[in-house]
Amino acid sequence: MGSTGSVGRQALDVIAAHSERFTVCGLAANTNVRLLAAQAEQFRPARLSLGNPQAAAELARMLGYKPDVIAYGSDGLREIAANSGADVVLAASDGMAALEAVFESVSRGMTVAVANKELIVAAGEPLFLQARRSGARLLPVDSEHSAIFQCVAGERAGAISRVVLTASGGPLWEKSARELADATPAQALRHPVWAMGPKNTLDSATLMNKGLEVIEASRFFGLAPSQIEVVIHRQSIVHAFVVFVDGTVKAQLAEPDMRLPIGYALSFPERLDGVGSGKAVVPGLHSACDLHFEPVDEERFPALRLAYAALEGGGTYPAVLSAANEEAGRAFLGGKVKFSDIARLTQRALDAHEGQTATLDAVRAADRWARGSVHSAIAPKK
Repeated sequence: MGSTGSVGRQALDVIAAHSERFTVCGLAANTNVRLLAAQAEQFRPARLSLGNPQAAAELARMLGYKPDVIAYGSDGLREIAANSGADVVLAASDGMAALEAVFESVSRGMTVAVANKELIVAAGEPLFLQARRSGARLLPVDSEHSAIFQCVAGERAGAISRVVLTASGGPLWEKSARELADATPAQALRHPVWAMGPKNTLDSATLMNKGLEVIEASRFFGLAPSQIEVVIHRQSIVHAFVVFVDGTVKAQLAEPDMRLPIGYALSFPERLDGVGSGKAVVPGLHSACDLHFEPVDEERFPALRLAYAALEGGGTYPAVLSAANEEAGRAFLGGKVKFSDIARLTQRALDAHEGQTATLDAVRAADRWARGSVHSAIAPKK
């Protein structure tokens, strides 16, 4: 799900390079009909889905073969995920569109590799509860959580003392508070290391991506907020540290290439040959040791503080954080608000929200409420 996005395209690169091992059962995108058609022609999945019926009809006209199903909307996502017969479902779409499809896949005991921060942040509590009931496996695809996952493999449950997530600092890390206030969308989308879609790139610029990852780490590994730290690591070579109760520290190092964590999730518990070179990490011992870290400046980048507050609040607060941030970010990219307003609008929504237990219905309602709250805050006053 999300095959035409950045993670989806890279996942298909991995699959194409290991065609003896993988078969694509289904592909879903939102509105990029042309690219989905090209992907479908290459991989010939039996099930396809798009965001609306018009796009689905256009896709049917473009294809040179006839798939079993061309669906659309949330029903289409459920069709290509839960009903595809897949061994692994890769959730790589943005936002909450795939929530029902992921929940149904989990309910059926399937393995779901999650590259969608919003799903785990907003609905992590009910998703992981359902996974425990059904025996489903939720695997992390984010590079940081994949790093933790690899470090704790084979370790005793409860042996983690704390984890440290690394952040690149994004494209605006060197900017002053005044410069940040006047940052443009073009500047915020110019990431120095990672190639990502606009939403994730903007979240990297605000450091909200790292705040969302703090909440994800809590969900995936059962950690309290006090057990999760964040440091800036501009080189993006070390993706996470795990500190164990005996004082031992494990770190996972890799070149900044999303194909590595994608490949690990798709092939778990094995590793794929030839996904990354490793040369960016260990061309020589001196390069591997020359690593730099610095603390987060929460005065210039308050998003991280907001994420910790939402995690502490629990229930539907993380859903409000995620949705409000997404809408505020969209408003910034559309020229409606300033860069510094993204955190301000998110804070406003969190302050106004009355938290509830995070059932699926409550998460959906909190998501809608938070988006409406942001829209109301930026609407022109009459």
